[in-house]
Amino acid sequence: MSEVDCCIAGGGPAGMMLGLLLARHGVAVMVLEKHGDFLRDFRGDTVHPSTLRLLDELGLADEFLELPHQKVTRLAVTTDDGTYAMADFGRLPGRFPFLAFVPQWDFLDFLADQARRYPTFQLRMNAEAVDLLREDGQVTGLRYRTRDGGEHEVTAQLTVAADGRNSALRERSGLRLREFGAPMDVLWFRLSKPAAGAGPSFGGAGRITRGRMLVRLDRGDYWQCAYLVRKGGYAALEAAGLESFRGDLARLLPADAPLEALRSWDDVRVLSVRVDRMTRWHQPGLLFIGDAAHAMSPIGGVGINLAVQDATAAARLLAGPLRGGGVSSRRLGRVRWRRLLPTVVTQLVQRQIQTRVLSRILAGDRPIATPRVVRLLDRHPVLQGLPARAIGVGVLPEHVGSGPAAGVGLRP
Repeated sequence: MSEVDCCIAGGGPAGMMLGLLLARHGVAVMVLEKHGDFLRDFRGDTVHPSTLRLLDELGLADEFLELPHQKVTRLAVTTDDGTYAMADFGRLPGRFPFLAFVPQWDFLDFLADQARRYPTFQLRMNAEAVDLLREDGQVTGLRYRTRDGGEHEVTAQLTVAADGRNSALRERSGLRLREFGAPMDVLWFRLSKPAAGAGPSFGGAGRITRGRMLVRLDRGDYWQCAYLVRKGGYAALEAAGLESFRGDLARLLPADAPLEALRSWDDVRVLSVRVDRMTRWHQPGLLFIGDAAHAMSPIGGVGINLAVQDATAAARLLAGPLRGGGVSSRRLGRVRWRRLLPTVVTQLVQRQIQTRVLSRILAGDRPIATPRVVRLLDRHPVLQGLPARAIGVGVLPEHVGSGPAAGVGLRP
C-alpha cells in the first residue's frame, strides 16, 4: 500500500495537468495511467490559446512549442456552394493567436516530463483504477490493477477521478449522470496526403454535403479524418462494404486524395459521441474532473481544453488545503461551482449545433444549403473573431495565479 496526499486516476489531459500543478505546490501526488504509454491514435490534438496561456504562466509555453506542431489561424468549411471562413484566431489578443495541433501523446509526455522534475510527483503506468477505498463514509483512496493482474491499494487525502467518459470510479461512486444524447457518431481514420501536399488552405477544413460531413486535421505527413454518421449508423456503412464507404469519401475529397490507407474496417475507429454531465462532482474525499465529470461533443475540439481548465481550477482551490492536511467537502464543491458555467454553456452550444445543424445534414433527406450564419461570417471577417474566442478561449478561462500559493517561483 502506498500513501500520498492526492491520487489521480487517469493520465489524460486533466489528470496530467492536475498532477503537474499539485507537484509544483509541493503536494505528494500519484497519477495512475492504465496503459503502458500515451501512444494511442484518434485522440484530440487541439491545444487552444487558453491552454497555451496556462503553459505560458507556468513558464513552459516556449518549450512546449518546440515540439513538432501545426499552427492553424483560421478554420473553414466547404459546402456545395464553396469554401467559407468561419473563425480567425489571428484576431485574438496575446501571444497565441492560433490553435496548435500537437499529437496528444506528445502533449501528455511533455506534461509528464515536466511533472517528474518535482520530487513529490509519481506516475505509475499500466495501473488501472478499479475501485474506491472507503472508511466511515469517506473515500480514502483507491484500488488499482497492474498488467500482471496484481491488485494494489493507495491511500490519499483526496482521490481524483479523471479516468474519462467511461469512468470506472464514477460507476463505483454511485453518483448520478445526466445524459443529453447526441445525433451522431464519429469514424476516425487516417488518409495519406497527396505527393504534392495539397490540402485545405486553412490548415484543416470541414466538408459538408447532403447526408455527409467530413473534417480533416493536418498532422504533418497525413490527414487525421473524422467522418460523421447518424447515431448507430456505422453498422449500415459496414454492411454496405468498404468500397461503398471509399466511394462516399471520394465525393467529399479532392480528386487526387489517396484512399489506399483504408485497407479494411480495422483502419476505422468508431467514437460513440456522448454529451453528459454529473449532477454532483464530489463525495467526501473524492472529486471528478474532465470527461469523467462531463463528456463533451467533439464539436470545436474543446474537450481537452475544458479538462485542462478543470485541473487548473482544482489545483488552485485544493493545493493549500492538501498541504494543510485535509480537504473539506465544501471545498470540493467549490470546484464544481467554479467550472459549472463554462461546462453548461459549452454543452448548450454544442447541443444546439447538433440539433439545428448536424441532425439536418446527416438526415440527408433534402439538399443542404450553406447556413446563413456561415455566409455572414465569411462576408464580414471582423465577426470571425467571435467564434475564434468561443473556441480558443471559452467561458471563464482559468489562470494559474500568482504568488507562492499558486506555485509561481517554485522549482524542483
